[in-house]
Amino acid sequence: MSSIFLDTLKGKSSSRPPVWFMRQAGRILPSYRSLKERYTFDQLMRDKTLASEVTLLPINDLGVDAAILFSDILIVPESMGLKLEFTKFGPKFHNPIKDTTDFEINFSNFDHVYNNINEVKKNKSKDIPLIGFCGGPLTTFLFMFRGNEKNKSFESALNFFKTEKKKSIKIMEALTETSIEYVRNQVKSGIECFQLFETYCGIIPEEEYRKFVLPLSTKILNAARDEGIPTIFFPKNFNEGLKYINKEICDYVSIDYDISLDYSRKLLDSSVGIQGNMDPSIFYSDIKEINKYMEGLIDFGSKNKDWVFNLGHGFRPDIDYLKARHVVSWIKEANWKR
Repeated sequence: MSSIFLDTLKGKSSSRPPVWFMRQAGRILPSYRSLKERYTFDQLMRDKTLASEVTLLPINDLGVDAAILFSDILIVPESMGLKLEFTKFGPKFHNPIKDTTDFEINFSNFDHVYNNINEVKKNKSKDIPLIGFCGGPLTTFLFMFRGNEKNKSFESALNFFKTEKKKSIKIMEALTETSIEYVRNQVKSGIECFQLFETYCGIIPEEEYRKFVLPLSTKILNAARDEGIPTIFFPKNFNEGLKYINKEICDYVSIDYDISLDYSRKLLDSSVGIQGNMDPSIFYSDIKEINKYMEGLIDFGSKNKDWVFNLGHGFRPDIDYLKARHVVSWIKEANWKR
């Protein structure tokens, strides 16, 4: 069976844009919250039956065109020896980085992910593709310094990056090599698309990201592409830096809501597709206002057949899932003038 999501990523025309949402597997879904009353985040992520169930919840609850694996970007630094805990206030490491650049990598730490992928493949419909992912080198690096889950700033990591540039690059290179192995095995286990989440791309100056980090992000994305699957890059707040992204880096770019679709399309190389960029706060509006926003996208969607509808960042926990489901239905029923 064909998939509108994969067909679009591979350059085939369709009557509408495909749709999925970042952070769709959880948070806003009553079905997920019900599971969270009985299991911890860690249990949901590491048990293949539970992880498969959560991964596929948004297919039934929202009607989206693709599933994204239920996991977390921080299992990569965990595999490098950092002791990870998911608390009710967020993730933290019991032994955050202070100065070390030497890591003993335990690749078996990823085995549960591959088991989860196999379980999802068994349980999903053939027309629903599975997206795999990992965190970008900079984003993951920032979290490796977090020893207090209540302190949400990245001040210590950024100070280290400024004062210890060579060591910082060495850490990110280790993250990159670990991620490459992880991504290759995700593909071998059965993911059909890969997205790299560089959520904190904009936390350092654009030229520094371009010089020190983008080559590493490109290596990870190319590792997935070398295994034969399409790639999506999410460099949040890269802004004008989008003009440096071309087909040698990725197939699609997911953009945030701080930059318009039209301007992003002008900045990006014409060979690169585009994903995004609904502001999740629009879901706090009434249905009439949401419909008005959606109608404003018809012109862009009619001209750009290489566009995947998504958010400019993940769902916020208090969003009404029925409004998200309404948007999915609206996309499927609208006349996109193609």
